[in-house]
Amino acid sequence: MKRVIALVDCNNFFVSCERLLKPELIGKAVCVLSNNDGCVVSRSNEAKRMGVEMGAPYFIAKNQFKKVIFLSGNLSYYCEISKRIMDKLYDFTPDVEVYSIDEAFLDLTGLKKTFNCSYEKICERIIKEIKDEIGIDVSVGLSYSKVLAKLANDKAKDLQKIKIDKKNYKIGFRQIKQELQGTLVSQVWGVGKNTASLLKKYSIQSAWDFVLQEDIWIKKNLGKTGLDLKQELLGNSINPVQNTDSPPKTISRSESFKEFQTNKTYIQKELNYHIHRVCKKLRQENLLTSCISVMLRTKDFQIQSIKINLVNPTNTEFELLEHSKNILDLLYEKNTVYRSCGFCAMKLTIATVQQISIFNSTKTLKRQELSKSWDKLEEKFGKNIITLGVK
Repeated sequence: MKRVIALVDCNNFFVSCERLLKPELIGKAVCVLSNNDGCVVSRSNEAKRMGVEMGAPYFIAKNQFKKVIFLSGNLSYYCEISKRIMDKLYDFTPDVEVYSIDEAFLDLTGLKKTFNCSYEKICERIIKEIKDEIGIDVSVGLSYSKVLAKLANDKAKDLQKIKIDKKNYKIGFRQIKQELQGTLVSQVWGVGKNTASLLKKYSIQSAWDFVLQEDIWIKKNLGKTGLDLKQELLGNSINPVQNTDSPPKTISRSESFKEFQTNKTYIQKELNYHIHRVCKKLRQENLLTSCISVMLRTKDFQIQSIKINLVNPTNTEFELLEHSKNILDLLYEKNTVYRSCGFCAMKLTIATVQQISIFNSTKTLKRQELSKSWDKLEEKFGKNIITLGVK
């Protein structure tokens, strides 16, 4: 059976998230900046039309585009919105592969009967429900493989750039040849600069030129990856949607200070906030950490860090505060100016297989219950309803 694959991609995701918080930004030229306000990582359509490039350095762009609103990124908030969107996708199919913070592949094969409508109509429902329930615009590309679904999604976004309201796009079998003929091989998902340069030497300009090549030649020059790419472009799903999420190896959080800092109390307060964010993620993933690291970044971007191993793995803030304070005491230098700090949890294990030490089980359980109560309060009343104090 031929697979039916969709790629759901959030439009200008970080900007769209900011507009949820600040509706007054709708219709204005807006750019979101990277973690250290270094460069542009998300642009509204208005900013794109003004000529702001993705990755443009902020110190240049702010002078070149005076009418553009530049915002510092808020990754934790974007992750929360992303999770809501990805959870919504599971309402349509159990086969969801989260590809990035704003993209996911879906296998919709055989679901026409379930939803009693065409695959295109299913995609329209996905678009509408995410917009109505979460407030984010998404584009959907539909075809028979991941590569073609990505190409279809790109086509939908190209139409939106010229103000054609087309949020979903399908590449059927009858359209494959025409679409590939109109697509440069360098625009195909998975084709890097080196591969594109190699193909150009052999006068292979379009994606259709590529699929016309003999398998022997492709294997000789590009190996199995090249053969898989050819089949994907022809509509044969070689790389299926993978919905088995493996647990992360590390979880870290960091963020630049609003202003350069020498105040140790301020730095500890910011560090405590990152510890909470990491621990909350650990609990969501049902993980424990047995190794932690504290990082300080100086004004001139020098990174200083220390990591330690824990006797008892944990996922609660109340067991990590003292450790982090001790590390900060070692790292902090009174006359040094800092621009950011961060916290990382490593050596992660599944919480259900971890035995609690008999010598501190009561204390540990109380701390775990406190952390869970904290999560519930934030879920009900919002972030920062409780903050960790500094001794």
